[in-house]
This record gives sequence, structure tokens and C-alpha cells, in this order.
Amino acid sequence: MEEDTKPILVPVGGDESNYGIMNIQFNPEDYKCKRPFHVEPTNIVSENDDMQRVTDEASAMNKRIHYYSRLTSPADRALIAPDHVLPAPDEIYVYSPLGTAFKVDSCTDGYGKNSSLVTIFMIWNTMMGTSILSIPWGIKQAGFTSGIILILLMGILTLYCCYRVVKSRQMIPLTDTSNWEFPDVCRYYFGSFGQWSSLLFSMISLVGAMIVYWVLMSNFLFNTGKFIYNFVHDINVTDIVPGTNGSNKVICPSAASDHPPQNRSVMFSSGNRTGFELFEEWWDKSQTVPFYLIAVLLPLLNLKSPSFFAKFNVLGTVSVVYLVFLVTVKAVHLGIHLEFNWFTENEFFVPEFRILFPQLTGVLTLAFFIHNCVITLLQNNRNQENNVRDLSIAYFLVGLTYLYVGVIIFASFPSPPLSKECIEQNFLDNFPSDDIMSFVARIFLLFQMMTVYPLLGYLVRVQLLRQFFGNAYPSLFHVLILNLAIVGAGVAVARFYPNIGGIIRYSGATCGLAFVFVYPSLIYMISLHRAGQLMWPTLIIHIFIILLGLANLIAQFLL
Repeated sequence: MEEDTKPILVPVGGDESNYGIMNIQFNPEDYKCKRPFHVEPTNIVSENDDMQRVTDEASAMNKRIHYYSRLTSPADRALIAPDHVLPAPDEIYVYSPLGTAFKVDSCTDGYGKNSSLVTIFMIWNTMMGTSILSIPWGIKQAGFTSGIILILLMGILTLYCCYRVVKSRQMIPLTDTSNWEFPDVCRYYFGSFGQWSSLLFSMISLVGAMIVYWVLMSNFLFNTGKFIYNFVHDINVTDIVPGTNGSNKVICPSAASDHPPQNRSVMFSSGNRTGFELFEEWWDKSQTVPFYLIAVLLPLLNLKSPSFFAKFNVLGTVSVVYLVFLVTVKAVHLGIHLEFNWFTENEFFVPEFRILFPQLTGVLTLAFFIHNCVITLLQNNRNQENNVRDLSIAYFLVGLTYLYVGVIIFASFPSPPLSKECIEQNFLDNFPSDDIMSFVARIFLLFQMMTVYPLLGYLVRVQLLRQFFGNAYPSLFHVLILNLAIVGAGVAVARFYPNIGGIIRYSGATCGLAFVFVYPSLIYMISLHRAGQLMWPTLIIHIFIILLGLANLIAQFLL
């Protein structure tokens, strides 16, 4: 691999309880086959600030290894350094997803030590994200029956493409690809175009996720602050939106307008009305709250190491589990409200099939997206022969989670008196700010997103600045300019276009076009063609997959 395309190092612990970024544990398949590389100590991130991680002897030996390795092609192993000249195991680094490099703290014979159960859980935990909040809205856009079918079909299709990614390294002959990631495979087949295009689409997925996070954090912070203010001042607030009555109230914020509501309220209290109106003026979901987040998140984005925030990623699992619990409790209290009409729409229900179904496929492309890091997740599996099985089980569990949340929210939405069209792009918006269970969910999600957001910013910084400056932290000025651009995009979208369903669709369909549909299929066809094994049925099927991805992207801008 080219040394100048690798981002900075992140330390990883040696036991199962110590995880790296995004709750991913990294261990080499076989440390003897991992050739070391040297990164200056100033570029090494360490939790204990111990910057001297590479000895002078190891650095000198590494430079000689790199020099000799470039004298021959990658397929020629004649000048590969023998094992006895390698640095000690605690001085070896291995490559990880998206080009990130990780320090090896302990080496074991054979593959990584994660069991199949841990591997399945890691894939499930990594794949579950903010898309789950938009699944009920996507089912409403597609129609109940067609929505369920699309979730199943998209799960199967993305699983197959992910399988092709996992197998892509094995299709390369006469080359040691044991420490390659999928971007390296793309670079092998498509040269610099593959390298830069994979970087571009990776940036789209990461920046798109950061914008979605900013919109959601603004939403959650607004509703959380509103709940706390009303509770502290003993204010009884009635939202000026249609809704059901009773203790399990459901509201329809978009009933009065096609634009996102501002959640204006009427107050009934003996307190100071002027104070409440002043609070409403300075605590506005789109006018002020998105700017308040800058004071908290911009300093965190400028930190060199995100290792502290990685400790809180377990909150992602807690948030998803709590959302499933919330959905179940709400469904028990609200009951089931379904009526089947295949093509006709009435006042309260939507047809089973709607022409807007590509909006769901766009959301699902991002919801099932793990293709750019699945190789690393699976290479730590203790039983490598179970990789396909474990990946399939993980996809099944992810699809089951999406189906459960989406179907239950859609089916239990009280129609009548409200129309199914009232289901919001973030289904938590269908519960008022004074709903206790929704308040707890927003607190969980807000804190989780505030810890994940710096990690996403770190990945953007590592991939982008490393490409242009050879250093992930060239200076505070460069990092600050990049982070201001990212934060500015988040604020602008939260201010003028707080449409998380649209953002998820666009980013999912765009990055999915490359990593999910085009690259895995093209690489498989090219490898078969070079081996003289490409058959017409295989060619037609994979061209069809590519066309599906292209149609999925185009449809997002037409609907």
C-alpha cells in the first residue's frame, strides 16, 4: 500500500472488552504476514499520550523493507522481508477500514479471537443508525405491503453485494491481499480513479451522516429543552397541531403545512407570559438551536484524538434497544389500525402500493450500508469459514429490527382520527415534547449522537486531509477550516431544509451507487472475465444490479 495515503494511527486494546472506533475490535489475521510501516510519533494517537511507539531500529528497518518492496511487483515475494528481521510484535501496525491503521497490542496465532456471536453483534451494532427513525415514514411512502416487500428485497440485495465485497480480495491472483480493504481492491482494478472515487463516495456518506446528525441533534435538543423548561416552570403547554386525546397522545405536526413545523405553542399558566414568549423566541428549532450546538461540538471536532468518545458507543446499542421498547409499549396502548386498499387512497389510509416507493429504497440503501468496512469486521472472526453465515445472520437481525420498528409504528398509528400521511420522517416527532418516554429516547439519542459526531468528523479529517497534506492534522488552521465547513453545512440544512428523510435518501443512494451496486458487481465481472469464466447469465444479472443502483439514485431527485 502507498504509505502517503494512510491516515493516522489509533490504538486498540488487546482484550475483547477494549474496542476501537465505532465499537470495532481489530486484531491481525496473522501478524507474520503483516509487514510493518512507520509513522512519525507526532502522528500517533495514544490514549495515554505516550508518543514514542516506534523505536529508531524499527523505523530504520521499516524504511529498508519499504525500499526493497518497491523494487518488485506485489506478486513477487522474492524481496519480502523474512520474519526474523521484523520488529517486535508490539511495534507492528496493521491496516483497518477506510485506510485507517491500528496498532497491534497482542498477537495470536491464526485469525482474530472474536466469536461468531460477537462478530454478528458488531455488524448489527455498526449497521444500525439514524435510518431506523425514518423507516416508518418510508413504509408510508411506499405503502404498507410494498414497504415490507422492499425491506426484504433490499436486505437480500445489499447482503449479496456485501458478500461480493467480502469475496473480492480472493478473486485477485498472485497477490497477498490479506491486509487489504475494499478501497484497496478498487484501486487494484480501477487505478487512481478507484482510489479517488472511493474517497469521494466515502466523504458523501460521512458528511451526509454528519448533516443528518446535526438536524436530529437540533430536533432532540429543542424538544428536550422545551420539556425541561415547561417542567421546571410548571407550564402546561398545548401544541397547536392536530392530535389524539388521552395519556398516549399522538400528534400530526405536518397537518397544517407541507413544511416542517416550528412547534409553536399555546400556554396555560399563571406564570409570566412574557418570560415564556421570550423563551419561545430564543429557543426555536430552526432559528436558534442549530447555532447553539456549535459552541459544544466545534471544539470537540478540533481534538486530535477521538478515542475518549469511542468509549460511549455502547449508547448506540442502548438507544436502539430502548426504541424497540418504546415502540412496543406505544403499540400496546394504541392498538392496531390497518385498512388494506391496494391502489386507492382515502382520508385516513394510504394504498398498499405507491409510486413514491423509491424514497424507501433510498433510505434502505443507507440503512443496510456497511460495505466499506465489512472486511475488517469479518477478518477478526475466529472461525473464518463462518464469515458468510455470520454476515447473513447479522443482516437478518438488522432487517428484522427495521421491520419490527417500521411495521409496528405504521400499524399502531391511530387512523382514524389521524391520517397515516401524518407519520413523520422522524417518528419521534409524532409524540409531543411532554411525552415522558419520547423525552427519554431523545436524551439517549442526543447524547449518543454528540459522542459519535466527533468520531465521524475525525474520519472525514483523516481521509481528506491525509490525501492532500499527507497528515491528518497538518495544523489547527486547516482542521478548523474543514470543521467550520462541515458545521456550516449542518447548520444551513437544519435551518433551511430539516428534512432527514431526504438527506438520508440522497446520501444513501449516492454512496450506495458506488459501494453497494457498481463496484462489487464490476469487480466480480472483471475478475471472472480475466479468468475466462464470465458467463452471459452472470453478466446480465450484475449489469441489472448496477442499473438498479443507478435508477435508485435518479429516482431520489425525481420524486
